[in-house]
Amino acid sequence: MSKTVVIHQPDFMPYLGFFHRFLEADLFVVLDHVQFVNGTSRSWTHRDKIKTPQGEKWLTLSVKKAPRDTPINRVELSDTVDWAGENLDLLARNYRKAPFYEDIMPQVEALYKAPAHLLGEFNLRSIEMLMDMLDVRIPLVLSSTLEPVGHKNQLLVDLLGKVGATRYLSGTGARDYMEPPLFEAAGITVVWQDFAHPIYPQQFEGFTPYLSALDALFNCGVDGARELLRRKP
Repeated sequence: MSKTVVIHQPDFMPYLGFFHRFLEADLFVVLDHVQFVNGTSRSWTHRDKIKTPQGEKWLTLSVKKAPRDTPINRVELSDTVDWAGENLDLLARNYRKAPFYEDIMPQVEALYKAPAHLLGEFNLRSIEMLMDMLDVRIPLVLSSTLEPVGHKNQLLVDLLGKVGATRYLSGTGARDYMEPPLFEAAGITVVWQDFAHPIYPQQFEGFTPYLSALDALFNCGVDGARELLRRKP
């Protein structure tokens, strides 16, 4: 029996493409035991982008300083910075005139106002909130509960084997470091995501792709964002 699995870090408020893979998958393995990466262009675990009159801007969670090799599931949110208030203020200032602000903002406020201590837990709650809004239903399992072994491609193959995967649905950004023979030897077929970012009405001038899914929700509403996610290229 075929079983398609997605593996990815628990990113914060991800973009539409993050959820697009879930439409074609049977399980989401949350890669929460790997090192938290900060300070690079690939740092998406604690931040994502929104749109402002001045262009793109980071919506960022403040975290406590930790050793370099600290896994995502052990990173603590700051208790000295009002990151929740700052984030909500930033969203309010830039989306209060969006067509569906009054529909979406209460759910975002509820997310931020719930007690939060760990980055991974907060991110998972943000992902689950967006999954509900986008009507994407898929079970998930934390990699930290699977006694993971190996690094990079070997780690992926190990996790896929432990959850009984026959197909691995990967984002195209992984093409440069993927080693297909390792997957083939384990009886796993690698499938590449086919996602063309939809264009939709946004605030401010022009269209900016790859923003947090919040942008689509504020501008298009729940029904509109669901349609965008399922729109064929």
